[in-house]
Amino acid sequence: MKKIAYQHSNLISSRLIYGCMRIAGDNSPTDRAKGKLAIESAINAGYNHFDHADIYGGGACESLFGELLKAKPSLRDELILTSKAGIRTENSPNAGDPKRYDFNRDYLITSVENSLQRLNTDYLDLFLLHRPDYLMDIAEVAQVFEQLKASGKVKYFGVSNFQPSQISALSSVLNEPLLVNQIEINIHNISSFEDGTLDLCQQQGITPIAWCPLGGVAYSAWGNTFSGDDEQRIETELQRQSEKYGLANWQVVLAWLLKHPGNISPIIGSTTPERIVAAKAALNVEYTSADWYRLLEARNGFAVA
Repeated sequence: MKKIAYQHSNLISSRLIYGCMRIAGDNSPTDRAKGKLAIESAINAGYNHFDHADIYGGGACESLFGELLKAKPSLRDELILTSKAGIRTENSPNAGDPKRYDFNRDYLITSVENSLQRLNTDYLDLFLLHRPDYLMDIAEVAQVFEQLKASGKVKYFGVSNFQPSQISALSSVLNEPLLVNQIEINIHNISSFEDGTLDLCQQQGITPIAWCPLGGVAYSAWGNTFSGDDEQRIETELQRQSEKYGLANWQVVLAWLLKHPGNISPIIGSTTPERIVAAKAALNVEYTSADWYRLLEARNGFAVA
C-alpha cells in the first residue's frame, strides 16, 4: 500500500482510506461479523486510515470498530482514526427538531467524547466538521478546536464538503492548518476541479479525500444527471482503458482520481474483502495525462475548448 504524508502533521496515511459507513450493516450478528472481516481485510491489505462519523449506523459503526480495538488494543498506534460531526438527525435532541447542521460548541465536544467512547480510544487522529453549518461562527469553532486539542482528545482537524470560501474563513482564525477536506469527487461530480476547491487544497497543503469515488460507474451517483448516451460514452472509454492497463472499469476510475497532483485519496467503502484488496491495483499503474483527458472528454461529450 502506498502512503502519503499529510502536510503540517506527523500523520502518514495509506493513499486509499477505508470508509466505515456501512460496516455495521443492519446491525445483525451476520452483518457485524461481515463488517469486522472487512476491517481486518483492510488492515491486512495495508490500509491504516479508517473514516468514521458520529451518525454512521447511529453510532453502531464506531461501536463495532471499538470492539475490534478492545480485542486488539495494540492496533491503535498503527492506525489513523478519523471521525466527523456536524449533522443533526431529525428529532435530535428534541422531538420535532429538523434535520440540520450544527457547529454548536457543546454538541461538537460531546460528539467527540461519544465517538471516543464508542471507538474505545483516548484520542482521534483527525476530527472533521461533516457539512458546513450555515450558522457557523468561525470564532466559536476555533475555540472548540483549541479545547479539543488542549485536552488531547484530537490531534488534528479538517473539514468535509467545504467550499473554498468556507475553508478560507475558518482557516483565518485557526492556530494551526486544516489537514484535509473530504468531498465528493467522481466521474459524475467534477465540481471540485472547476470551483477552486482542489486549487485551494494545493495552495494550503490540504489533502483532498474523495467520498463516493466510484459514483457514476460502480453505482449510480448522487443526484445522477447522466443520460444513456453519457453512460455509453464513458463505458466505451473505460473499456478501452481497462484493456490498456489491465484493470477493471472501477479501478481505472480510481487511477483517474489518483492522477491529480493534489494527492486525492479515495475512500473505499466496500465490505467485500476481495474488492478492498483489488482497489490497490489502481495505485500501481502509470496512468497518463492523455487518458485522463480522454475520460473527461467521454464524460462531457466534447473536447476541452
